[in-house]
Amino acid sequence: MSNYLQKTAGCLFILVSVFGKAQNNDTIKVQEIKIDSTVVLNTEKNTLKYKKLIIPTALIGYGVGSLSENGLKQLNFSTRDEINEHKPDHIRLDNYTQFAPAALVYGLNAFGVQGKHNFRDRSIIYGTSMLITSAIVVPLKHIVKEERPDQSNNLSFPSGHTAIAFASAQFMFREYKDTNFLLGISGYSLAVFTGVYRMLNDKHWFGDVVGGAGFGILSTELAYWLYPKINHLIGGENQKSATMIMPFYQNKNVGIGFVKNF
Repeated sequence: MSNYLQKTAGCLFILVSVFGKAQNNDTIKVQEIKIDSTVVLNTEKNTLKYKKLIIPTALIGYGVGSLSENGLKQLNFSTRDEINEHKPDHIRLDNYTQFAPAALVYGLNAFGVQGKHNFRDRSIIYGTSMLITSAIVVPLKHIVKEERPDQSNNLSFPSGHTAIAFASAQFMFREYKDTNFLLGISGYSLAVFTGVYRMLNDKHWFGDVVGGAGFGILSTELAYWLYPKINHLIGGENQKSATMIMPFYQNKNVGIGFVKNF
């Protein structure tokens, strides 16, 4: 157990190190331009602030702690016992609700409720978020090798469904927080529903769900920070080109489709 905890801690250290470097390197740039004796300040802000990492880091920390800390492990068991006492029906809505907040963003935009970004830009951001989520969650599952509550396999930590759900909810929040705050936070209810049903379906421990939520939020925050760089790499300044990036889910596989016309 100590071996996989060391590996997990190592992965988290690398993530925090990367974010720390991002904070130091991508500061606010202020350029002074003189035009007819008038000083114009041109500000460009693209920072990943530490305060945005507090909540996801706390959630991830709890999830990692639940793998070995006796008190937290006991809470995993007691939560599962409480759920099993009520004998809930095992439904698979969580396979769909994990993507529901992101689907709402596209649906609302189609009906004229505009978010922060247009179709192309938000597709790049959400696609990046899904890639980052998968790049974090899938390796960790194989490193940690925690047994699921139903003993079906050893890929319990962290919860991938919950990670995607909270990545989607954070995406919805970032798109609408400035124009309709209540609408922006509504996606979290669907994300919580997904996490709860992962436990009701006996697929995850409470700590798996909490950790997955943290990884999901973190992935979307990183996606927004990376967006200007990715947009530049794929020719975002070329107005004659058209680019589309769309995530897809089929047969329990998550992927990204990329199309670019010149």
